[in-house]
Amino acid sequence: MLVFYLFMIRPQAKKAKMQKTFINDIKKGDKIVTIAGIHGTVNRVNDDNTTIQLETNPGSYIKVEKSAISMEWTQGINKPVASTAPEIK
Repeated sequence: MLVFYLFMIRPQAKKAKMQKTFINDIKKGDKIVTIAGIHGTVNRVNDDNTTIQLETNPGSYIKVEKSAISMEWTQGINKPVASTAPEIK
């Protein structure tokens, strides 16, 4: 039972807590990706605090549930790109 808890339940609960924190910390200007693969920038967090207004193109907005935002994909696009150029000494 202890092994099952350590390898299955605990990591899943930890990931769920990270997802909840990530969703609550979304603010205007963040670049995100939805689970459907839609890329955009948060234009506004709506008053109900469960939806956002996502700008996909300049002047094009869609309303998206916060629960539809992919934490993994969003973190992937926001990582700094490593330089592939060789160092010059």
